[in-house]
Amino acid sequence: MSHPLWTGLATAGLTAGVTVTDSSSTPQAVGYPTLFVLVVVGSVLPVLPTGALVSAASVVAWHSHWPAVDLPLVLGVASLAAWVGDALLYWLAVHAGGRWAGQLRGHMDTPRMRAAQDRLAAHDRAVLVLSRLIPAGRIPVMAACLVSGWPVRRFLRADVFAAVAWALCYQAIGVVGGVLFREPWEGVLAAVGLVLLLAAVPALRRRSAGGEPPLAPEERVAR
Repeated sequence: MSHPLWTGLATAGLTAGVTVTDSSSTPQAVGYPTLFVLVVVGSVLPVLPTGALVSAASVVAWHSHWPAVDLPLVLGVASLAAWVGDALLYWLAVHAGGRWAGQLRGHMDTPRMRAAQDRLAAHDRAVLVLSRLIPAGRIPVMAACLVSGWPVRRFLRADVFAAVAWALCYQAIGVVGGVLFREPWEGVLAAVGLVLLLAAVPALRRRSAGGEPPLAPEERVAR
């Protein structure tokens, strides 16, 4: 689903902040905090295309004066923000309840949930990483962690790898967009379009299957 807010962020405030200016001017520090906050918010309340944010920021970083500096910074900020967002959502589900617990508990007590629990018992970190990389796979696996009784501290340790892998994946999409297009805005549009298309795949598959939900990440691994 396309979000009109994203177009303005990618082409205006985020672009201005992530791009490093020339040596005669003061670097603007708005973009990195903005990226961090939006990814955290999008991880806790999935209303923003966080993968598209990272890809677009990576396109801008690729076209900056010092991509060797900006790209690692984007990767670090995105990884930390994804991890913090996951941590907040899991902590809220464990301790605060309310809508956050409901968001996770809505995926409980299903065949996919039982399969997720089995996979977590055998390959906890691998399942978390895979769930982060597959669209719509993160919440069911987080719910499986909750059902399995994972304390927050254990989830945080395992989720580090998932957050970094997720940021690397979407940064790679942004770098490809930056390489293929000379103008940053063209690369941003291409990267965002690809990310949104990938995010729509589960819904398209569900519609073509007559409403049958797609396989969860842990079921795909099992096959």
